[in-house]
Amino acid sequence: MTTEPAVRPLTVLSEDDQLFRDTIRQFARKELAPKVREMDDAGLFDKRLLAQFFELGLMGIEIPEEYGGQGGTFLQALIAIEEIAAVDPSAGVIVDVQNTLVNNAVVRWSTPEQKRRWLPRLATDTTASYALSEAGAGSDAFALTTRAVLDGDDYVITGRKLWITNAYEAGLYLVFATVNPEVGYKGITCFVVERGMPGFTVGRKEDKLGIRASSTCELILDSVRVPRANILGEIGKGYKIAIETLNEGRIGIGAQMTGLAQGALTHSIAYARQRKQFGKAIAEFQAIQLDLARMATDVETSRLLVYNAARLRDSGRPFLQEAAMAKYWSSQVAETVASRAVEIFGGVGFTKDYPVEKLYRDAKIGRIYEGTSNMQMLTIAKQLLS
Repeated sequence: MTTEPAVRPLTVLSEDDQLFRDTIRQFARKELAPKVREMDDAGLFDKRLLAQFFELGLMGIEIPEEYGGQGGTFLQALIAIEEIAAVDPSAGVIVDVQNTLVNNAVVRWSTPEQKRRWLPRLATDTTASYALSEAGAGSDAFALTTRAVLDGDDYVITGRKLWITNAYEAGLYLVFATVNPEVGYKGITCFVVERGMPGFTVGRKEDKLGIRASSTCELILDSVRVPRANILGEIGKGYKIAIETLNEGRIGIGAQMTGLAQGALTHSIAYARQRKQFGKAIAEFQAIQLDLARMATDVETSRLLVYNAARLRDSGRPFLQEAAMAKYWSSQVAETVASRAVEIFGGVGFTKDYPVEKLYRDAKIGRIYEGTSNMQMLTIAKQLLS
């Protein structure tokens, strides 16, 4: 008689992944936590912290070791995003965009020579941005109007990009532009634009409700000459790069929102244990216990969806539906759990003296960026009905 091997639950990590998680958690609590409020008030991310992210390897988790990266897994990238976001979702999205969008695109679509040019920088010292959105191209991402015109060995790019994460800090930008508007999405091409190229300007930094320390800026491209060698992938394949990376990026947002919700839950448990009313800790009241139980269950279901999508991706299996589910559900959970956390804290939860009001503000963006909740539900429905 043979014994079937024990099946590890999705949220139980391997020993290596647990060690990785614990290292990131310790760093986030020790180095990041003391600076969160100051960065939120200023709407600016601390450059020294960003340097520490690179030193710890957080900005190049899946980049192969030969290029200076960690040679890790997609799941490990999500673990890092989750643990960082549990302390500060602004920091979580910085790590998220770098790893799940930019690094993944460059690793998958660049030539050997391009890998040698860009991956060591992305792994060690250069923050990057993913520039797809425009004023008229949000959910309808491929309605973009930024134009790239061939001129000799260069493409001349003109247009404006809006709501670009990491734009203020970045040195490299993946810019999506069309080389032929008449063929629609088939003309969209991805270019690597470098800070300092003539005609390229980082514009106004948005003053936002939440994730304020994460920069969101306009990019202005005024006849920027970009060498043909800076095309990522092939001419007209930008739409494919965008679709594939955004599908993975949505799992990253799921990890960010799961981390946010976990942070709100952790704060709520600690406060419920120490806050006293009517002669006893509020954690002893059944109403508070029920709230905490609901919050914990929601967080766990969110984490299960995220980890499941990540493991499907790491194993090379289809994950489109699971990514949409993870993004949709985690954003719902983050907003609900953060709201309940404010209520558990009561009046002080509505003030900036305690961390949960910030998490509540940070949660709202989860239902909007990298595909709104409605767009995720449409994706799920199409997969179910296909």
